[in-house]
Amino acid sequence: MNPSTELARDIVDGLASGGVRHVVLAPGSRSAPLAYALLAAERARRLTLHVRIDERAAAFLALGLAKVSRVPAAVVTTSGTAVANLHPAVLEAHHGLVPLIVLSADRPAELRGIGANQTTTQPGMFGEAIRFEAEFDADRDCPQRRAVIADAIAAASRPWRHGTKAAPGPVHLDVAFREPLVPDLTDPTFVPDPVGGLARRTSDAGDLHPGTAAGHTGFDGLPERALVVIGDLPEADQARRVAQWAERHGWPVVAEPFGEQPLGSTAVPHGPLILATAWFAANRPDRVVVAGRVTLSRSVRAALTADPTSVTYLAAGPRWIGPSYDVGETLPIDSIDAAELTVPGSAQPSDWLRSWWHAAAATGAALEADLTWGSGPALARVLTDALPDGSTLVLGSSNSVRDVELAVDWAAAGDRESVRVVGNRGLAGIDGVVSTAVGIGLESGGPTYALVGDLTFLHDSNALLIGPDEARPDLTVVVANDDGGGIFSTLEPGEPERADDFERLFGTATGAGIEELAAAYRIRYARADSPDALADLVSRHPEGMTVIEVRLDRSGHRDLRARLRDLAEQATRTG
Repeated sequence: MNPSTELARDIVDGLASGGVRHVVLAPGSRSAPLAYALLAAERARRLTLHVRIDERAAAFLALGLAKVSRVPAAVVTTSGTAVANLHPAVLEAHHGLVPLIVLSADRPAELRGIGANQTTTQPGMFGEAIRFEAEFDADRDCPQRRAVIADAIAAASRPWRHGTKAAPGPVHLDVAFREPLVPDLTDPTFVPDPVGGLARRTSDAGDLHPGTAAGHTGFDGLPERALVVIGDLPEADQARRVAQWAERHGWPVVAEPFGEQPLGSTAVPHGPLILATAWFAANRPDRVVVAGRVTLSRSVRAALTADPTSVTYLAAGPRWIGPSYDVGETLPIDSIDAAELTVPGSAQPSDWLRSWWHAAAATGAALEADLTWGSGPALARVLTDALPDGSTLVLGSSNSVRDVELAVDWAAAGDRESVRVVGNRGLAGIDGVVSTAVGIGLESGGPTYALVGDLTFLHDSNALLIGPDEARPDLTVVVANDDGGGIFSTLEPGEPERADDFERLFGTATGAGIEELAAAYRIRYARADSPDALADLVSRHPEGMTVIEVRLDRSGHRDLRARLRDLAEQATRTG
């Protein structure tokens, strides 16, 4: 057996033995030894192999496979720019605390720095974003290969504990292969060989949150007039745990639309609108408890920064996913499990909680009467109302997620079963969202949906490029097509006095044909021109992949947001 084949088989055996279930391969010549070893492992039913031709899409697919399961998934590339194309997903995994294993094939070390084709310095390429890095060399016989792979898997999936620097995230194994890169035709079928790796580096990136008391594990007490704010959290159940804790003590909850929905009876819909009103200014809480990264709305951030001394932050990960603003104290999120608090009036809803319910009900009624088909918030409401119980919704990073946050009342559907909502909020890029949704759909095995804008969809259209031998998820992608960068019209560049330069620099209309693109990839397509049509399409259990296009006019986005704020202001003043 040639050295490259032997090394590749040892690595794949180590991954499978370490519990890795999914590996995504972007084909290339230098990575051929790993490709053959992975195929043999799949045939032995030791793991599932996915093949994609686009490295960036492949990496985000692996991220999606790992994001909800919390089990490390691996992505394999050839050398050179192929490895650099993984960087966006590596950064998302770093900031989002997603366990991801990068396996990059490489040329022998002596070829670096002398102009050899497809050769660059790959070790260290991802900087401090990785938790662990190691180099394998087919020319070096290292008896610890298995131990190194086990260390990499452990570093990728190591749970974060308050007071520690370790956290789940990406790891990088760079593997130098020398020709021949294919197994000899007389080689026997792959049989796991208990051999085990090499030079390694473990990263302790990050440190404790400023202001964190390492020994402080519980609350000294919170006032009745407390408000709980929930952002994006790494673990699927954490948002619900925090919301249930708030519900036990009768505190209103303003939450970004992530986690298991609905969150509970004290979760207040339309939070960003309510927090921008004069009603909130006159009814500020005595204490704000915030969990997770809050990234969507300026009104929510303003509420968190108005009086830093009144804010308690529940840390669920290292410093870089903590608050980007000053807080009075930081406690581990597990503090809520140990908190034994006596809250006046907790047996019955307090006047404080009732006032939030009234504000939310009045705002919701005003929106119900005003939202008409053709806007993003109306689309979001129809979509979420029609989702089957037990489904997963992946939200794009621009207007889509904000439309859901503004307009959707998850509890309005009564006793519906939960819907899991996720998004790539580590860096909140539009790249890789569809690939992430594909991965989540493959891993969850249940009905999966994605709501994305047209630019997000087009940016990752290669996610639809799935070969005939590859598994396909039951995934419906709803594309809110406003032909360009609609979110910019709601921000400063969209101010009327800047209109002359807006279209060229920010509007960026493409005129791309979503239907034609879906046809090119042989993906089922439908267009929804009415709320009933969208509800009908969405309520069907997804079978395979479908793209649903909903066309919007982005020229009204800015005025709509202003009108929604005015409606909330009037409703809370009179409600």
